[in-house]
Amino acid sequence: MKIKLDRTRCDGFGICARHAPDRFPLDDWGYAVLAGDPTLDSAEEPAVTRALLDCPVHAITTLPEQERPSGTAP
Repeated sequence: MKIKLDRTRCDGFGICARHAPDRFPLDDWGYAVLAGDPTLDSAEEPAVTRALLDCPVHAITTLPEQERPSGTAP
């Protein structure tokens, strides 16, 4: 799963940082920052999904997976 954080939509509620603090640290003004690569590993997905669902302004979204050429392994 890949995610995107739209910082222009973020209102600084900090709910994402409570659910996934390593992925969504807060900046000096209390707004979320997406840390690291937007591609999540399976261990991060539950916490980040909870952050995505609980964001009151929907600043976190998922990105479509890249389509793989036929005949290649995932």
